[in-house]
Amino acid sequence: MNWHLPTDDLSADDARAAEREAVTWRPLADAARELVDLCVMSDVAQEEVRAAQADVEAALVRLRKVRRTQTLGQEHLTGGRRRPWGNPVIGLRNPIAPPLDVRTDPSGRAESEFTCGAAYEGPPGLVHGGVVSLVLDQVLGHAVGAAGRPGMTGTLTIVYRQGTPLGDLRAEAWIDREDGIKTWAKARLVGPAGVTAEAEGVFILPRAIRERLG
Repeated sequence: MNWHLPTDDLSADDARAAEREAVTWRPLADAARELVDLCVMSDVAQEEVRAAQADVEAALVRLRKVRRTQTLGQEHLTGGRRRPWGNPVIGLRNPIAPPLDVRTDPSGRAESEFTCGAAYEGPPGLVHGGVVSLVLDQVLGHAVGAAGRPGMTGTLTIVYRQGTPLGDLRAEAWIDREDGIKTWAKARLVGPAGVTAEAEGVFILPRAIRERLG
């Protein structure tokens, strides 16, 4: 199951603090993301690999000096909003995230163009099916959240139409229907040769959110 919370506007103070942190952490996450890719794709000599390992281990010593007591998703900003910076699909600070920059519309639609490189390979030259599912669940959650229907993923059904090639992709999601505490949403993943996978998710409004929304 996957939490999808409303994307409330940040306060001015939170926005400034977030931007300062983003300026610091985004370049590190980008570099680590390229490192992940190069661990798969680099073909340098063994001595270069060992030298790179020493450099990485030196960086780890620096970063281990202070460790958070909560994940980014658990920590609340002063305005009460949580940050998805550790999210494996959209997380600004998560090197395993492509990451997706998801655009939403209050009508209940979401879309994103993104790239899956070699680190996401399953079958040769294709994106791993679990990664496809992960991405589709995420954009489905954005769609229902944008329409004011945030919740937990109750069920997620994926139909794989064809292999999803590594490279540039597009994800689209939209609300299909609503019934009480349930929202049905659909999504698709599109590659250069057309739709590669389709999904339908049922999202359940948790009790806390139902009480909050009245």
